[in-house]
Amino acid sequence: MMKIDLKWQLHKWRGITWIVFGRTALAIETYEDMLADYPNDTYALGSLAHLYSEAGNKQASINMYKKLVTKPDAPAFAWYNLGFQQEEMKQVADAEFSFRRALELDEKMDLAWYGLGLTLIQQQRFEEAIKALKRNTQLQPMSPYAWYQLARVHMDRQEPEETVKIIRHLKGFEPKFAAQLERETGLEVKAS
Repeated sequence: MMKIDLKWQLHKWRGITWIVFGRTALAIETYEDMLADYPNDTYALGSLAHLYSEAGNKQASINMYKKLVTKPDAPAFAWYNLGFQQEEMKQVADAEFSFRRALELDEKMDLAWYGLGLTLIQQQRFEEAIKALKRNTQLQPMSPYAWYQLARVHMDRQEPEETVKIIRHLKGFEPKFAAQLERETGLEVKAS
């Protein structure tokens, strides 16, 4: 039988209450108190990482996620969230590492494939980016974001015929993205 820690529960519910009422600063304070009472607590670390990000303190968010992923049972989503924050802060090599670690834990995490693709594009490692983005499109075929990035990579590689195929594909389910690519690339593509 699991023993319920009432003090831990009080911290948790007080923090949730502040979040519900839109009082992010008080929620952060509550979870910081929780972390002081329960150092290295997974729930407190994850909550603080998320709240710091919401409050615009990306580096504090990264620091919390880094503590969270040092735990042996750190879930794939924690690595993904760390990578997402690192990519936003232009810590591209670190973000790549984090996305790859998330994918080691869950190879079907479509968002991590997308994030990995973005970091590889920024490093001009286009062949690898294409592979990552294609994997994302296999996992999320109706999401236009990876398709869009894939088309941009093909244009950067002087492969307009591949871009045309993607635009044609996007016209079938995301005509706005297809039109944007046509404007950006100067390609006019008739729907098939």
